[in-house]
Amino acid sequence: MDTMKGLKRTHYCGEVEGIGNTVVVGGYVQKIRDMGTLIFIDLRDRTGIVQLAFDDTTNREIFEKAAGCHSEYVLMAKGVVRERESKNAAIKTGNIEIFVDDLRVLAKAQTPPFEITDETNVNEELRLKYRYLDLRRKPLADNIMMRSKIAKVARDYFVDNGFIEIETPMMMKSTPEGARDYLVPSRVHHGKFYALPQSPQIYKQLLMIAGFDRYIQLARCFRDEDLRADRQPEFTQIDLEMSFVEVEDILSMVEGFVGTLFKEVLDKEIPLPLPRLTYREAMERYGSDKPDTRFGMEIQNISDMVKDCGFGVFTSAIAAGGSVRAIVAKNAVSVYTRKEIDRLTEFVRGIGAKGLAYVRWVEDEPNCSFAKFMEKDELDAILSRLGAEKGDLVLFVADKDKVVLPTLGALRLKVAKQLDIIPEGYNFLWITEFPFFEFNEETGNWDAMHHPFTMPMDECIQYLDTNPEKVIAKAYDLVLNGTELSSGSIRITDYELQQRMFEALGLTDEEIEAKFGFLVEAYKYGAAPHGGCGIGLDRLAMIMCGADSLKDVTAFPKVQNASELMSSAPGPVDEAQLSELAISIIDEEK
Repeated sequence: MDTMKGLKRTHYCGEVEGIGNTVVVGGYVQKIRDMGTLIFIDLRDRTGIVQLAFDDTTNREIFEKAAGCHSEYVLMAKGVVRERESKNAAIKTGNIEIFVDDLRVLAKAQTPPFEITDETNVNEELRLKYRYLDLRRKPLADNIMMRSKIAKVARDYFVDNGFIEIETPMMMKSTPEGARDYLVPSRVHHGKFYALPQSPQIYKQLLMIAGFDRYIQLARCFRDEDLRADRQPEFTQIDLEMSFVEVEDILSMVEGFVGTLFKEVLDKEIPLPLPRLTYREAMERYGSDKPDTRFGMEIQNISDMVKDCGFGVFTSAIAAGGSVRAIVAKNAVSVYTRKEIDRLTEFVRGIGAKGLAYVRWVEDEPNCSFAKFMEKDELDAILSRLGAEKGDLVLFVADKDKVVLPTLGALRLKVAKQLDIIPEGYNFLWITEFPFFEFNEETGNWDAMHHPFTMPMDECIQYLDTNPEKVIAKAYDLVLNGTELSSGSIRITDYELQQRMFEALGLTDEEIEAKFGFLVEAYKYGAAPHGGCGIGLDRLAMIMCGADSLKDVTAFPKVQNASELMSSAPGPVDEAQLSELAISIIDEEK
């Protein structure tokens, strides 16, 4: 095998320029074209491809070495840049080539299990097993590099705005954060465990108490929960906290970051300030607290029009305190046959609704699933209110609002995707004024919708003990194209109010002391008003890269069952390690 001795890389492959210049490049063999007296090698690195050229004037030893190369060999080459005869507009260096006078084969390669090409139909499981090869493909490499650029812009922006980057512990005390913790057993303290942080929430509040009034961290977070396209068990937050601020200060700071990021990374102007909806408005109009506002199809309430109609499904829902609401899919009847509507009905039943009523307007007279229970003029009035026309499909759900709204929200997204009506673009949105509590029907308790350190609106504090459903939080989420990017709030800093909040959540004094005693103690020594948020770096990168999954912007991702196929993690450990930790494995099959 050759060595690099005497050669030092001067250019990346995709950045070679200057006809007549002598350059040295290094990379992987993408493709070889051997034409007998002419050999061309496409050499690839993370910046792109450059063509290496060899002909009958090339030193014979160099020529034969080139002829012996194969796909994915690692080469270094020195030569003179010259104009390329057969130009390639598809690559940045398509007008030039390097006429090689020194070639080193630094590493040979076996034939890879799949071809390293931009587009691939190779099974994802195989690509994840050989992830280091998959990462050689330009689309994935570009995603990883864009993620790096996003991280750099984030650091630069917040440091320029007076933030201090501070690392918080990766092994901490287990505290309730809404998801299951990953636990780390202690060798020294038998029977006790650290938890990997779901977020640095408590520590960043302690940093505010410590007087670091602007904190930033690209924080690794861990949650042991079921995976999906926009969720991995470990992820990165652009985590920030600010003292002596109100909600507007934090939203303004984050908006400045969004504007800077999209301009520097994508050269896109994001109109500021970002639009806002209250939680209630978002649920009423879109059936979601993270709505995709790139398309319409908003939910409409027709309860007032059908409360006395003859259709029992509608009237009984309203009588029970619920509502009847609908969405209109414009020009959708050619896609939604009766069979397809049956599939939509099964879909909504699967997410908690009892059923789906519809109007499918194909002919001059609309086909209505509940027509026999309603006069023609009543139906005409409903369709007029909804703005429905010939060619449209109207879908109705009747039930309690907690069923109707999220059902129509999910249906709205499903139909829009099936109709392919969601345009390209970046629609940011703040969701504000979240309820503080949400009722847990399984436990019969009121849980914190965000976390127990969230500050309630001043005018709502009076309802803490008597009407928890009326308590609104000083909380806010940042949404982009239907994906929650960030969640944050103003924090409680008053010791007595925090105690009341814990009690409202049903925590006993013993539980408060065991789980949050050190934070409550810290409040007694003076805490400046503060708040912040965590922005999901992974989700942000996914959307900015146009990727479909977090796996496409994560170097070494986990799959659905939280395993990592390349290294076979998680794996077993030997008995000696378990013994040191005083842990034994129970065989569940016995």
